[in-house]
Amino acid sequence: MKGFIDLQVNGWMGLDFTQKGLSLEDVRRVTRDMVARGTVAYCPTIITGSQDDYRENLRVLASAMKDAELGPRLPGIHLEGPFISPEPGAVGAHPRKFVVEPDTAAFDRFQEWAGGGIRILTLAPERPGAETLIRHAVRHGVTVAIGHHMAARPDLARAVAAGATLCTHVGNGLPNLIHRHDNPLWWEMACDEVAGLFITDGHHLPADLIKVGLRAKTTERFIVTSDASPLAGMPEGDYTVFGGTEVTISKAGRISCEATGNLAGSHSTMIECMNHLASLNLLSERELWRVGLENQARVLGKSPDYWADLPGPDVRFENRRFVVG
Repeated sequence: MKGFIDLQVNGWMGLDFTQKGLSLEDVRRVTRDMVARGTVAYCPTIITGSQDDYRENLRVLASAMKDAELGPRLPGIHLEGPFISPEPGAVGAHPRKFVVEPDTAAFDRFQEWAGGGIRILTLAPERPGAETLIRHAVRHGVTVAIGHHMAARPDLARAVAAGATLCTHVGNGLPNLIHRHDNPLWWEMACDEVAGLFITDGHHLPADLIKVGLRAKTTERFIVTSDASPLAGMPEGDYTVFGGTEVTISKAGRISCEATGNLAGSHSTMIECMNHLASLNLLSERELWRVGLENQARVLGKSPDYWADLPGPDVRFENRRFVVG
């Protein structure tokens, strides 16, 4: 099977990887749907939540990663929180009450519940204890990403020196109003030591920012992700997610918080994100495969060929669009 890899999937069709009640069969349903839509593998993503839900859901995901059918499709868990910034804008749609300061003992506890399955950790580098946790996680084989933060340049530089190599959803997880020069976005774009995850669903980033991101990161460090919300695939309307956050899905598929207007994850899977990117005519087919498959595989320490023999429909590129079948 040829398709895409997604490093950030929060859920699908009403199923939330963070909320309680997750079962192995839920993971199976989401995974089969992802495969049918051209995603050969993905990182189930747990955002900021309660300790009880972490314990339950990380154990379920650990079991899924050992399942004969699901294991090859689940190369690792992405833990996006709870070590993020609680500041408005930076916290995004994460429930602020569950945000905590970076702590190695807490991380080790989460990793134990996950059976060692946490592969990516997103944190805010300005928070007390962040540098220590980055070094600790990297020593244990975890890729650390900077995200949902309000870090100044010195904090960001220290995070990279400690081993951080990714930026989670560049251009998002920030307040709407930031200083025109002294802000994290410019630094994330300019830093050659970190790759950037970009949500190219047509709502999270305007085309000119995507173009600048490609020029800054080049196709070697530009990584497409869907950041699929638990409401991805659901019809338009009003919903409650992330432990009580009121959101609305517009007719165009934009998911936003009622109270703040901020986005709350995307409504897309990888193929929609890749097709929006392809429509901008910035990349060749070869380059599109690099940012949709190969760079993700490299983050996970695998060759793209690892998934080539798995069953499922192939993704093809026809008339400047990706199609499944």
